[in-house]
Amino acid sequence: MYTLKKALGQHFLNDEAIIAKIVQSLQQEKFSRLLEVGPGGGALTSSLLYIPGIEFKAVELDAEKVEYLLKKFPVLKGNIVHQSFLDMDIPFREPFILIGNFPYNISTQILFKALEWKDQLPVIIGMFQKEVAQRAAAVPGSKAYGVLSALIQPYYHIEYLFDVPPSSFTPQPKVMSGVIKLHRKETQLVYKSDKKYILLVKTAFNQRRKTMRNAVKSLFMPDILQQDIFNKRAEQISIDEFAALTFLMQ
Repeated sequence: MYTLKKALGQHFLNDEAIIAKIVQSLQQEKFSRLLEVGPGGGALTSSLLYIPGIEFKAVELDAEKVEYLLKKFPVLKGNIVHQSFLDMDIPFREPFILIGNFPYNISTQILFKALEWKDQLPVIIGMFQKEVAQRAAAVPGSKAYGVLSALIQPYYHIEYLFDVPPSSFTPQPKVMSGVIKLHRKETQLVYKSDKKYILLVKTAFNQRRKTMRNAVKSLFMPDILQQDIFNKRAEQISIDEFAALTFLMQ
């Protein structure tokens, strides 16, 4: 057996119906390589490992879980990376799908790390704290729309698939969870540079209650700030509008 480590954000999925729904969503895709993040006790792994015709790898930080998984699934030998996902190198040379019940304490960081591999990642399917899943999928004008939405959505279409109740985990978290699927966009946003787009989005949402004119005034010349778009607040600005604004930045 194994112990559960709160410091690693471990809440292990134990609901066969939820696992089946995740696998069903995965099998709607065409793929030949799959990376699971945080397999933990192997509940999801047991359904992924034997999908025919694929190359499977898993990444797990907890040494105790690595030992447990290798005993439970000997076929994992040589295919489990004992490392933090945030520190690992890209696991395949060819395109692959990323899937997992992502540790809540680093789930946002996992998405940003995945962006570094976006050219190799056509699809991501992940379990998140519901609030984080909603933020990733949020549309402009909603309270959930923010930095995470505006930094992920230039590259991926995001679909909120379903809720997952606390009773589906051991131990039970204090919050609802949600599963989302990300499909890479065929056409990505055009903006002046990654650096300027990220700076603009983060600066705008850092003071989201203010109008854009006040929130991002340090990034634009005074005459540019007179345009009507700067009367809006950050949560009202679409990713296309953020992208267009980068070409007007100082």
